[in-house]
Formats: sequence, structure tokens, C-alpha cells
Amino acid sequence: MLQNFKLYSQYYDLLYQDKDYALETDYIDQLIKQYKPQSKNVIELGSGTGKHANLFSQKGYHIYGIERSAEMVNIANQNKRENIEFQVADISTFEVDKQFDIALSLFHVISYLNRNQDLIHTFQNVHRHLKQGGLFIFDVWHSAAVHALVPEKRTKQLSNEKISVIRNAKPIIYPEQNVVEVNYDIEVTDIESGTRTVFSEKHPMRHFSKPEIELLAFATQFEILHSEEFLTQAAPSVDTWGVCYIFKKI
Repeated sequence: MLQNFKLYSQYYDLLYQDKDYALETDYIDQLIKQYKPQSKNVIELGSGTGKHANLFSQKGYHIYGIERSAEMVNIANQNKRENIEFQVADISTFEVDKQFDIALSLFHVISYLNRNQDLIHTFQNVHRHLKQGGLFIFDVWHSAAVHALVPEKRTKQLSNEKISVIRNAKPIIYPEQNVVEVNYDIEVTDIESGTRTVFSEKHPMRHFSKPEIELLAFATQFEILHSEEFLTQAAPSVDTWGVCYIFKKI
């Protein structure tokens, strides 16, 4: 990870500048209104730099964000609105002395749980922190699409008035583990000084079939209310990279 905290912040914001956080927030808000209206208290697993949290706060929700990266939480705390609190913790072991109406985990955070033990502990922990009948809404990589589309090498180049970024992605597929390890080689250049920072990131992403998710729900005492393609609301297919699931605590 970058040693220069300010540079990392600039890199992260630039990398995801095209991500439509407002559209995603509206989408989740409509799901909440459809399946559990009147909900106000939300816990977000993997809250990152707090962009979703701020938008949910604008809609009247009280947000408690769990994020294991202290750097991300530092960024989030610099810009957070009222009715938001962040905690540096692991999503499988966090402790909060209250229960929530809704648990959210967006941007494929659950797909980072490669081990069954971590996955089950996380879902059990969410169950414990939800009120009876509370919802757990999350999105994951979809196995059918991974098999059909097959991840490939990609290069992404971005820049603004402060920095330029070149990110090369090389996926390594582990079919027996349902994991795609995405290896990033990243070069960030400070435009004013010309200073270059080079670093690598490894993102092992687990993908899930619907039967796996059904088994996980059963094992952790959830009912599956619905599943659909994230944002589009289409039925999941071999072209669906991200599937959104709605669980209910039973």
C-alpha cells in the first residue's frame, strides 16, 4: 500500500471517480423501501471512504460503518455527515452494542471472504447484529458469469490535475476454490513534482453460485427474499457479473 497517505487518497478517489455512488444508493434505498420500509438504522460492512454512508445519511438513515482499513476510515472521518459513525474492525469479528434494521455490504466486499470459516463467521455476526426480521443486502461475483466471460488482463489509465495512474490487472484463476486472484501493478505519478510511486495489490475474489448462497443462508439462519443483477434488477444470467441478494433474519 502507498506510504504517502495523501497520495493514496488521491489515487483511490481518482480510480473510482466514474463509480455512480448516488445511483447505487438510490437502488439500495428502493430495495429497503420495498422489503422493509421504515428502516432507519443501517450497519455497512466494508464502508471504505464513506461515500455510500454520506449519501444514505442524506436520505435520513443512521449509518454505522465497519472498515478494516484505518487509512480508509481516516478519509471517511474527514468528510462524514451527521448520524454516521465508523469503526476500524474486521467484518467477521466486529462488535457493536446495538442491533440494526439493515446490514449492507456493497462493492463485492463479501467476495473477499475466500475461506468458508470467515464467510460463515461474518454472516453469523451480521445475524447477531440485526433486529428480528432485519435485512442483509449484499452483492457478490456470480460464478456463472466468471465461467462464461473469463477474467482477462486489463490496463486502466487515469489522470487529473494532481496525479496520473496506470494500473495493470492480471487475473489468476483458481477453479477448485472459486477464486479469481486479481493482481494489480500500479504506477502513480505526481504531476507537479514528477515523482513516481510504484506498488502492487492482490485482490483474491471469490465467486458464488446460487446453490452456495442458498446453503450459506440456511447455515446462518437467513431466508433469501430475492436475488437480481445489481442495479439493473434483471434476472441473473451468464452475463451477470454482480448479483445482489436480499436476506431476512429468521
